Amino acid sequence: MTSEWWRTAAIYQIYPRSFADANGDGMGDLAGITARLGSLQELGIDAIWLSPFYTSPQRDAGYDVADYCDVDPLFGTLADFDAMIAEAHARGIRVIVDLVPNHSSDAHEWFQAALAAAPGSAERARYLFRDGRGEGGTEAPNNWESVFGGPAWTRIVEADGTPGQWYLHLFDSSQPDFDWTNDEVREEFRRILRFWLDRGVDGFRVDVAHGMIKAEGLPDFTPPAEGGSMGGAAGVTPAASGVPLEPEISVEAGDSAPYWGQDGVHEIYRDWRKLLDEYPDDRVLAAEAWVDPLPRLANWVRPDEMHQAFNFAYLETPWNAEALRHVIDDSLAAFAAVGAPSTWVLSNHDVVRHATRLSVTEANPQGHGLGPRSKGLPEYAPGLRRARAATALMLALPGSVYLYQGEELGLPEVIDVPDEARQDPTWFRTNGERYGRDGCRVPLPWESTAPSYGFGPSDASWLPQPAQWAELARDVQQGDPASTLSLYREALARRREHDLGAGTLEWLPGYPESVIAFRNGDVVVVANAGDAPVELPEGDVLLSSEPIDGRALPADTTVWLTA
Repeated sequence: MTSEWWRTAAIYQIYPRSFADANGDGMGDLAGITARLGSLQELGIDAIWLSPFYTSPQRDAGYDVADYCDVDPLFGTLADFDAMIAEAHARGIRVIVDLVPNHSSDAHEWFQAALAAAPGSAERARYLFRDGRGEGGTEAPNNWESVFGGPAWTRIVEADGTPGQWYLHLFDSSQPDFDWTNDEVREEFRRILRFWLDRGVDGFRVDVAHGMIKAEGLPDFTPPAEGGSMGGAAGVTPAASGVPLEPEISVEAGDSAPYWGQDGVHEIYRDWRKLLDEYPDDRVLAAEAWVDPLPRLANWVRPDEMHQAFNFAYLETPWNAEALRHVIDDSLAAFAAVGAPSTWVLSNHDVVRHATRLSVTEANPQGHGLGPRSKGLPEYAPGLRRARAATALMLALPGSVYLYQGEELGLPEVIDVPDEARQDPTWFRTNGERYGRDGCRVPLPWESTAPSYGFGPSDASWLPQPAQWAELARDVQQGDPASTLSLYREALARRREHDLGAGTLEWLPGYPESVIAFRNGDVVVVANAGDAPVELPEGDVLLSSEPIDGRALPADTTVWLTA
């Protein structure tokens, strides 16, 4: 009998380079995480998920992995990792690590061997090398585009100095895609999984879990007019009103792109699930799969595959009662149909922080329409108010929730990162036309008056921190019952106390269309997404995202009451 802890867990994403810096070099590290685990224990989370900390040239913030079984010196050593996981487990916190199986870094020893080897060699067969089209092979093998902008193919120069084959990279040119039809690739990742499981990790968040397998023959593909950046779900209403997600990589139920959502990925995950099931203590797989519609996404979490899949349809839903009711219903039904829990998420390291995203009408989760060239900056207060209400709603839903570091402080997106400070390859590959992801990755504020706001012992910070961090620092919010930090702590505590993650949702009738109202166990939840106050039902208030006066629930406010 296993605990199946993942069905109801509150999982906190750590972006290591921006969480806490122990040595003062301006880059977050594993020792910094270890030193701050007490704060996460106090917050009340069940597990942490760490974005990549592996050996990497850092062309894409560690998602370009050169060695999957070692720690990049930027972040410390394997001994630091072992110390961190031991401390987390001692505090009752499980540890999930990122796995990046779609592609490696071009600095990986396999890719370097492929460059030195001949066309048709075993070394090249680990990646997707192809001859070019046209006279002399001067044209790319097909018309695919990179997620980060520009072509998805790069031509190499052979060892003799002549123009050679092309290799596929759905992301940056420094991130060549593996060929997952190759048994050697599959066996290597089994080895990698065992390496980290043997060190005690509790699971893996699988990057681009809808990728890896490409359609046979690598056919040309022109994306439809609407779709999703980062492989986003086509046809999903984004978190702001009416702006489609960027079209490069849509996944549709009937006509999927030949590089996303291919049926062959499921064979891989069934193999991994068997491997994880050999280990004790309920190790888990969580899918980053941008797949639409939700019933199709549920294929990733069938009983013999992954345990969880990120619910991007929920993340992309606007602060609109009708839309939220619809996506909640669809999510619960789709995941329940395969015996899996629904997951809920509002922010992560790839999207605009929801304290900003919910305040604007011309930006989507991937940042289109935001940036230093925008006309002015979004107002902070309205976005924070909506973000607090949206979080209180999310934490009352049955299933598992994901939180992104800093959202418990109400951190906004740092939109005005100077051009010269930006580091996201999306920014560079599109010559600044796309905003990129630096704005949600700015290092955290821990102490308001300390150097780098307590991020580290020096003033160094790999991305510049705004002056606003002083008023949002954790130490400022620590003792303030009205702070966003206090709201998160209370909501997580009451979520656990009332076992809401394992509950059942029942919609409550009789409310205006602009109100979301439901019962989960012995808690009634009412969220006002409209403009006018509404009357609350009977019951003691357990939690409120904003102060309330009497029985009137203000706009952009969520309350929990005794049923």
